[in-house]
Amino acid sequence: MKKARIKKDSCIGCGLCTSIASEVFAFGDDGLAENVLGDNTELPEDVQDSVQEAADSCPVNAIEIE
Repeated sequence: MKKARIKKDSCIGCGLCTSIASEVFAFGDDGLAENVLGDNTELPEDVQDSVQEAADSCPVNAIEIE
């Protein structure tokens, strides 16, 4: 299964990922996006498409899917 993480050094906090995949991404206290499920948590199958769309839409390629 897939996992996703936000590269904090790349994130600019634009909010695309949080609007596309709000069940996985939210803003942290630092104003940057984070994976609310946890970086090492396997993504449920029903959110994988939206997470991939968020990664593809990120203007700075801050979402890493493995």
